[in-house]
Amino acid sequence: MTKDKLSYKLMKIVKSAAAALAVPVFIIYIMVSKPDYAIMNDLAHVVLPVANVVGDIITWPVRIIGQGVHWVRETSQIRTENEILRKKLDEALANKYACDIAMDENKKLEREIDIKHASPYSSVIADVIFDDSVFHHTTFLINKGRKSGLERGMVVVSFENRLIGTIIDCGSQFCRVRAITDSDSNVAVRVSGSGVSGFLRGNGKNKASIGFFSDTQFVGRSGLKIMTSNISGILPSGIYIGDMIDETYVDVLKPNQNSRVMVLKYNNMDSYN
Repeated sequence: MTKDKLSYKLMKIVKSAAAALAVPVFIIYIMVSKPDYAIMNDLAHVVLPVANVVGDIITWPVRIIGQGVHWVRETSQIRTENEILRKKLDEALANKYACDIAMDENKKLEREIDIKHASPYSSVIADVIFDDSVFHHTTFLINKGRKSGLERGMVVVSFENRLIGTIIDCGSQFCRVRAITDSDSNVAVRVSGSGVSGFLRGNGKNKASIGFFSDTQFVGRSGLKIMTSNISGILPSGIYIGDMIDETYVDVLKPNQNSRVMVLKYNNMDSYN
């Protein structure tokens, strides 16, 4: 039989078909008759890995799309939660800021009330609006004047009831104050807890020089508290000025250390120079 004959070609096709049918027939036979489980196990070791690989290849687009959808969903959820947390954080910060402001205002009010209660003089609260310091001269303006009942000679103190200066000029809505640091300031003072008296003189700095006259043997030292004395009749007695730095100088307040002050309505201009 030659390769060119039709019968040869048909025989080749038949053999190929028989070989193709033999494999499924063999597998069906094994599954039905189950002559040997070892053969099935061996086939499973071959068929299952191949099937897994083929399944992974076929389903990878679907799995990637599913993972993408899951990632988008989680990202959207995280963004939503972040927006909610940001709003809550902003609200908390706003509440904290409001609380801080309220606490500061309460402290200011407490200081103001304490000074009003502690001082035997009526008082007016004022803002420092201008500080004019030239060389050793220091004056400043406050935003209250004659309309608020203020007059020349009245005493200006901090909210800690610490002496800052004395009013030297008054307008209807403002007053000029000579600071205790001014070189023209000369204040009668005494050492707290003792009978030692003296005078405090400004020099344009945040420390003023002190000299004692009631006890020439007295030597000042760091930490001694200096108060006003009413010997000259210019200032009320007992207003705290500052602590001694050494035997010569006292630490005093400068106007720029206070944005608000208290004016004590003490006035004895008959003896004011």
